Amino acid sequence: MAAAPATAPARALVSSSSSPSRGVNFRSGTSHLNLRAAAASASAPGWRRRDPAVSVAAGSAQSALGALAVYPKVDTLLDSVKWDSKGLAVAIAQNVDTGAILMQGFANKEALAKTISTKKATFFSRSRSSLWTKGETSMNFINVHDIFLDCDRDSIIYLGKPDGPTCHTGAETCYYTSLYDALQGSKPNEDRQVTTTLYSLEDTISRRQEEVTEGSGKPSWTKKLLLDNQLLCSKIREEAGELIQTLLENEDRSRTASEMADLLYHAMVLLRVKDVKMEEVLEVLRKRFSQSGIEEKASRNKS
Repeated sequence: MAAAPATAPARALVSSSSSPSRGVNFRSGTSHLNLRAAAASASAPGWRRRDPAVSVAAGSAQSALGALAVYPKVDTLLDSVKWDSKGLAVAIAQNVDTGAILMQGFANKEALAKTISTKKATFFSRSRSSLWTKGETSMNFINVHDIFLDCDRDSIIYLGKPDGPTCHTGAETCYYTSLYDALQGSKPNEDRQVTTTLYSLEDTISRRQEEVTEGSGKPSWTKKLLLDNQLLCSKIREEAGELIQTLLENEDRSRTASEMADLLYHAMVLLRVKDVKMEEVLEVLRKRFSQSGIEEKASRNKS
């Protein structure tokens, strides 16, 4: 069966419990510098190390820079950014799990330093000529897991997890206005997002469920699956079996990709029935990156 077509002032103390387990990395070309290496606890092995709490006075750029004394080579890295004539660079916030672009602002050296030390996305306000941390008013912080510089080192990505909607309108991201939709006469829709293929499929399945609730529209395969749990479960088993057969019978790669697409589609319908978002699944996977399979299974048995 083919698949259906298809967002309070900055905290004075940031504890390790809210911090990601990996260091803040800057990558350029083939180089990879881990800013956490010298500061991490020697008792914790590998990338599972935890940071000690970092004390940063709210709104103080100098304190942010001071706190970075624990990071080796940080001054060199900050100086390596190609700041413009006003000392700024474009800073983009991206959701670590969905890949969605959340917002775009500007950062100067102090804003980037504060982001590194507090792990909260911090920008420089050109209108107020001061630093501001996303969420300091709404409490919808963007918790930074990693930071990237582009190949020219003149723009920055804060890769993080938002505590809530990012846009001041209440939308999940600031990017919900499609120019192609506008050219066709459609008005901006805050629920519309810049989505990848996976999330476009999730959105389509969600709309089919709304049609089921409203009792409108023609029957579709997705609607039938949403209304019949037994049918849905039998199709997931069937598609899983067909995927397995591509390995056992040494079928070609395109066949494997096709069967995986079928299985993924049907599994996503089940997620919709259970009211589980794909983002939640990807978050679980991300959190397992720092665990061995044995540790993860042991933690499941305890719970």
